[in-house]
Amino acid sequence: MLTVDQLTDAVAEYVRRLNAGTASDIAALYADNATLEDPAGSEVRTGRATIAAFYHELDGLDLTAELLTVRASGDTAAFHMRVVTTAGGFVTSIEPIDVMTFDADGLITSMRAIWSPGDIVHRRTTPA
Repeated sequence: MLTVDQLTDAVAEYVRRLNAGTASDIAALYADNATLEDPAGSEVRTGRATIAAFYHELDGLDLTAELLTVRASGDTAAFHMRVVTTAGGFVTSIEPIDVMTFDADGLITSMRAIWSPGDIVHRRTTPA
């Protein structure tokens, strides 16, 4: 069983890799047979290669992720973060709540991101 500090560190590393890593870097945090559901209720992606393909959408984006709060116990961490992207004259932000489970080695075994399209905020950075 991981400690609360280990779970919190694993979440912080995930957010760090969202900021500065590649799809492969992020996927390396997942167990081989992990699942990802982003957003919750959408298609469940299974396996590290499929998860890497999902995160490939982030490669090259002007993206910042900020960890706002973490709650952890047992093999589970729930956290609130802010993700901001800038593209095409717009700043887009979303603040999902993610729930992750981990194996004894600290690898993510499941991730569910809880958000809906109504949670996305778009703001123009250039005049219309």
